[in-house]
Amino acid sequence: MGNIELRAAFAAMAMALVAGGAAGGAQAAIKMQTVEYKQGDVTLEGFLAYDDARQGKRPGVVIFPAWNGPTQHEKDSAEKLAKLGYVALVADVYGKGIRPSTPKDAAVEMGKYMKDRALLRARATAALDQLRKSPDVDATRLASIGYCFGGATALELARSGAPVVTTVSFHGELSTPTPDDARNIKGHVLVLHGADDPVVPPKEVDAFENEMRNAKVDWELVAYSGAVHSFTDPSAGNDNSKGAAYNEKADKRSWVAMQDFFHETLKQ
Repeated sequence: MGNIELRAAFAAMAMALVAGGAAGGAQAAIKMQTVEYKQGDVTLEGFLAYDDARQGKRPGVVIFPAWNGPTQHEKDSAEKLAKLGYVALVADVYGKGIRPSTPKDAAVEMGKYMKDRALLRARATAALDQLRKSPDVDATRLASIGYCFGGATALELARSGAPVVTTVSFHGELSTPTPDDARNIKGHVLVLHGADDPVVPPKEVDAFENEMRNAKVDWELVAYSGAVHSFTDPSAGNDNSKGAAYNEKADKRSWVAMQDFFHETLKQ
C-alpha cells in the first residue's frame, strides 16, 4: 500500500472514530426539569423527564407519587422511563411546597383526597393535561402509573374517563366509593400487588376484581409472594412485620411487568 492509500485509510479511520463518538454521545441525554402548572387557583410543582437526544413524538407517562408527595423514588422512575423512550411527568397532587415529612402528616394530607375523589381526579387530570402539552408527547399514547396513594390516583384518573391508554398501579390502594365508574375506563389496567399487603387486604382485592369484571375492563392483577406494601421503595426498609417494606425481587419483577404491558398497549 502506498503513502496515498495509507493516508486515505488513516483519514477514514479517524472519521469513523469521530462519527462513532458523536453517535455515542447522542445515545442518551436525559433531562429532568421542574414544571409548574395549575388546577384551579392552586399551583402544582412536578418534574418532567425526557431523552433530549431522541427525535419525534413518543408515549407520555404520568407518575403519581405515594403519600409523601414527589420524592427521589418517583424521580428515579421518571428517569428510567425517559431512558426507555418515554416522556415522564412526576405529578404533584398536594400543591407546591406541601411535602409531608412524617407518616402522620402524610396520612392527614392523603386523607383529604381519598375523601374527596372529585378533587383527586381534578388534580390527576391537571397533571395529564400538563404532560400532553409537551411537544415530544404523542397524545394518543398516554399512560399513568402510581405508587401506593399514587396507585389509587392513577385508577381514579382512569375511572374518570380520561384518555389514558394504560394504567399501572404499584402496591396501590384499590377501593373506590364509585365502582360503577369503572365503565368509564377507556384503556388497559395492570395492578402489581404485594400478596401479603395488610394495607390492601384480600377483601379489597376481591372487590376490585369484581369491579373490573362487571365493567368488562381489560385488566390484569399480579400478586408477588412475600411482598407487603411499598415493595418498590428502598426507603421502606426490610421489615415485613411493619406492613410496608422493600422487596427487591418484587420490585424488579413488577418493573419488567410494567414494561411488557407498555410494549403491548402503547406499541413502544
